[in-house]
Amino acid sequence: MQTERRHFLDVEASVSGRPWVDRLTQAAQRNALAISQKHEVSDILSRILAAREVPEAEVADYLAPTIRALMPDPSTLADMDALAERLATAVADKEKVALFGDYDVDGACSTALMARYLRHFGLDPEVYIPDRVFEGYGPNINAIDRLAAAGATLLITLDCGTTSDGPIRHARQRGLDVLVIDHHLSDKDLPEANALVNPNRPDDISGLGYLCAAGVTFMVLVAVNRALRKRGDTGLPDLMGLIDLVGLATVCDVVPLKGLNRAFVQRGLEIAREGRNRGIAALGLAARISGPLNPYHFGYLIGPRINAGGRIGDAALGSRLLTLEDEQQAMIIAAQLNELNAERQRIELAAVEQAYAAAEAEIGSGEGPPILVLASADWHPGVVGLVAARLKERFDRPAFAIAIGADGGGTGSGRSVPGVDLGTAVIAAVEKGLVMKGGGHAMAAGITLSPEQFPAFRAHLFELLGDSVATARARRDLEIDAAMTARGAATGFVHDLERVGPFGSGNPQPVFAFPSHRARFAEIVGAGGHVKFTLSADDAGRLKAIAFRAAGSPLGDALLSAGDRPMHLAGTLSLDHWQGREEVQFRATDAAWPRN
Repeated sequence: MQTERRHFLDVEASVSGRPWVDRLTQAAQRNALAISQKHEVSDILSRILAAREVPEAEVADYLAPTIRALMPDPSTLADMDALAERLATAVADKEKVALFGDYDVDGACSTALMARYLRHFGLDPEVYIPDRVFEGYGPNINAIDRLAAAGATLLITLDCGTTSDGPIRHARQRGLDVLVIDHHLSDKDLPEANALVNPNRPDDISGLGYLCAAGVTFMVLVAVNRALRKRGDTGLPDLMGLIDLVGLATVCDVVPLKGLNRAFVQRGLEIAREGRNRGIAALGLAARISGPLNPYHFGYLIGPRINAGGRIGDAALGSRLLTLEDEQQAMIIAAQLNELNAERQRIELAAVEQAYAAAEAEIGSGEGPPILVLASADWHPGVVGLVAARLKERFDRPAFAIAIGADGGGTGSGRSVPGVDLGTAVIAAVEKGLVMKGGGHAMAAGITLSPEQFPAFRAHLFELLGDSVATARARRDLEIDAAMTARGAATGFVHDLERVGPFGSGNPQPVFAFPSHRARFAEIVGAGGHVKFTLSADDAGRLKAIAFRAAGSPLGDALLSAGDRPMHLAGTLSLDHWQGREEVQFRATDAAWPRN
């Protein structure tokens, strides 16, 4: 319980106004002691494992997760057997299959998984990725008519379809069978598909709702392999060779890194490092990644480049790249996506600056609204999700950013904070007719609304989520895993730390406190307003350090004004590879002045 935790380094209020607390409760401290005594792990790793509620008896499996051990029977998912049999029939009969995917990384990876699988059997699926601006999310009638006219007999939706009742009904009327593979929330009646596999459908009891769409797609392919094997087919594809796509999507869709997801990411990174997927390898070169691929590369360098096509360019570029076998073609498309990503960054930067100003005006000198709902005709619809994420980070509350179109209506995205379920709130707004279209999950959601719906939607969010936002913001403690020194944060330690990863949603990257260190040579670098400095201690230990997007924030101001004054610094550690050298880098997330 929260009351069991002590203030770390006696920090009751940091420069950001946050108390620092020991992540370990008293009970977790006892578990950490048991782990350190019975397993060959350091005291700090024992603390990290215990803080993530890993029982002592499960430590060995946690440190070496395997897909084989963690993969449940795919048939535990509702409708899985029916979907697998229908897809197996399509493979056996060499049907004309159409794939309709979402335009984000999860959709691109899910579509690429299915396309690669079908091509193994000689099928040539028609792939359709909708335009984010002109078509929006999910299947639409015009696209279905085009796919039907091209001769498709089976339509598979990937990372979409659960809330697409009208378009799926239209597809059935056009003579197509429809299979839905998705993971998005819905409390509506399910569409009339031939089969719908979604661990978050109301009647699914698999307990696999934490999977992204690519994870669900992988389980579908396991089930289809089994169905084909029962039919006597022995020429089945090696699904483990495709796990890099699942790992990439799992990181980029920010689903919890627990259980099977941890194994997906860990094994996916191993496959990706071998360069098996030409598209992932080409994007790594375009992003100038040095050193072995890690979750940061997936989430912040490769993923955004795949997304760039869907945000401001050709939405199909990402899925097309991930299915290529030709290295030269892959390099060409990767270069296109790299250019689109650079343009996206320029568009995003201008929108974020405008959004910050609007948010500061709305919040004023008081507490401000529980949720920021901002709109502008100047914002590109492809970057509103990124703008919402920046608003959430800067102002510590859920945020929606909405791009206003020529008709006065808007297309927007929201990002939430832990403990505030945006997806459920948006689905409720759809049910009440407060928005034209919407959906999502707890941490992210999308909406389409008419000009007159703006006030009612804002009021709905405030009323439904105001209390949960207040509760979430009251828990502003920064949880610290352990204290470190700059000298102790050596490369060997960070390599050891990776055994507890991969880190991300549901398995937070360990946060370390560096007591009474100095932030030397601090300066603002980059268009994003990062603050770069050297973390140093009296024992001559030093680390490269950076505080991302900190300029103008209390943390940035403290770093830039610290001079030679000692301060407590909190943040995370990673390995930076440059010109064959491996160095530890510290990413500062908060700071506090020591008590005199």
